[in-house]
Amino acid sequence: MNNATHSNFTVPAHLHAAIPPEIRGDGRDHVRMMVIEEASGKITDTHFKKLSSFLRSGDLIVFNNSRTLPAHLPLPEGYLRLSQQVSDHEWDVLIQNHPAQIGTRFQWSPTFSATITGTGSEPPLKRLSFSLRGAALIDSIYRYGQPIRYEYVKRLWELPSYQTVYATKPGSVEMPSAGRAFTWKMMHTLQKRNIGLAFLTLHAGLSYYEGDHWPQPSAHPEFVQLTPATAALINQTKAKGGRVIAVGTTVVRAIESAINKEGEVIPYHHFTDLYIKENHSLHVVDGLLTGFHEPEASHLEMLSAFIPQRSLFRAYEHALKEGYLWHEFGDLNLILP
Repeated sequence: MNNATHSNFTVPAHLHAAIPPEIRGDGRDHVRMMVIEEASGKITDTHFKKLSSFLRSGDLIVFNNSRTLPAHLPLPEGYLRLSQQVSDHEWDVLIQNHPAQIGTRFQWSPTFSATITGTGSEPPLKRLSFSLRGAALIDSIYRYGQPIRYEYVKRLWELPSYQTVYATKPGSVEMPSAGRAFTWKMMHTLQKRNIGLAFLTLHAGLSYYEGDHWPQPSAHPEFVQLTPATAALINQTKAKGGRVIAVGTTVVRAIESAINKEGEVIPYHHFTDLYIKENHSLHVVDGLLTGFHEPEASHLEMLSAFIPQRSLFRAYEHALKEGYLWHEFGDLNLILP
């Protein structure tokens, strides 16, 4: 890896976390955590259970409460994966190993079917119209779908392995995984130390099209709901000198999409295509808890908005050397100002 580009490193196969920590014999919160201090570039190796020791009284942690859908639907030949919702009965989808043409119809039950009606928001996505709408469609997706898993996960884990404990609103096709390690006990401990907790919703779309093909963020808007209560908590925290710590890149996008001309967070109920990368001025979010990201992922570019690329790449070199685990079942990275 060098300090000119984030595309020059490879994650060794043994660092791809393929098994949830609780299946490995540990608790969800028994993962490691690498802490990077923006101001000094200092790197600390620790464990997630010690998160509170890096936070201050008056800080606010913001979570994404989107619940993961079993967005992988099998086909007679191949499969399809939901990518992003377009309406109450339409989705853009990725179809693999199946002859997919406009007019092609898929049938999972006498009442649950879908037809390709056109191209999606970008290649290689297709637009799919389902026979069901709204809650009935979501119910059938839960009945016939499986969680999306990539090649580093060798076996199918049940859907609860792809949920955070606080997830309440179905809509993400991939788990907002930065918060996976939190337990209710740990969240209660944080509150006892006067660290606030707040929730918003961003339904995460498909992050990888396979075959080394990654989505273009501008063509991949995601739905955000940020309530008046959460907006008020964020603004109050900032006014009192507390820090806003986002749990996941989805939370950063959601908050930074909901800012008015005065720099305050306002309630937001809309789609966002905000793309955060190096030199982007973050108006509200101070720190980020996230996983470790592949070199091609747009999530990694976002981290460059928090710390200089030189410091980021040095930290990732350290993470590789120290054997931190990647992906949704892996370890965590806390970036603080």
